[in-house]
Amino acid sequence: MTAGVTARQRHRLERRRALAGLGVAVGLLALAFVLFAQESWWQAALGVLFPRETRVLFERSTLLELALEHLTITGVSLGVIVAIALPAGIWLTRPAGQAFLPLASNVLTVGQTFPPVAVLALALPFFGFGLRPAVIALVAYGILPLTRSVITGLQGVPADLLDAADGLGMHPRTRLWRVELPLALPVIVAGLRISVVYTIGTATVAPIIGAGGLGVPIIAGLSVSNLALVLQGAVPVALLALLADFAVGRLGLVAGAGRGQRG
Repeated sequence: MTAGVTARQRHRLERRRALAGLGVAVGLLALAFVLFAQESWWQAALGVLFPRETRVLFERSTLLELALEHLTITGVSLGVIVAIALPAGIWLTRPAGQAFLPLASNVLTVGQTFPPVAVLALALPFFGFGLRPAVIALVAYGILPLTRSVITGLQGVPADLLDAADGLGMHPRTRLWRVELPLALPVIVAGLRISVVYTIGTATVAPIIGAGGLGVPIIAGLSVSNLALVLQGAVPVALLALLADFAVGRLGLVAGAGRGQRG
């Protein structure tokens, strides 16, 4: 009885710590957008770094507007990525989909070698300019690491645990949700973190096809050799990628702690 209570208390403590970490990550992301709204600070900092530049900020949109556009593009793309990659990875490890697993593995390996600009160029003739082709291209590029991690995580579940679940009479669906996915969760979260960073970084080339975002000042700065404009876009992108990666990692800990507590 005492051991059971102790284990339950430990799980609760782990969950509280995980929730606290997730709260810190969300708070840092919110603070980042507060920072993006301080145009005068960016003007002053970039003016000091590049005193010879007559224009150190992109003038057609504020940095906050560009950051929100970037968040929209990446958020929509990541939502589609998760909605496709998770069920696809699960299906490929089930008896009905295992025959397609070698082909899918080859496609995932080859697909990751295509540069983001090439993916955007392939989407452009079919979907034109704007948000839709950018999202399609980002999904095509970011779906690969997450799908691979789902497959790897599920395949890495020890066979003796699967046999034990079968011995208890678990339905395959119950075994998936109560045994396989919890054990594969760390690998899946690692793949999701890679997809998040890939998507945030790759979205900087989306303005080439008119999608907007933080890539706008980067491309504008490169076109006129203005490093101040390049940094105005590059620094927020790097900050968002780091904070989003941290937030997804904390979210994975919360999910893991929650499953551990229910178990």
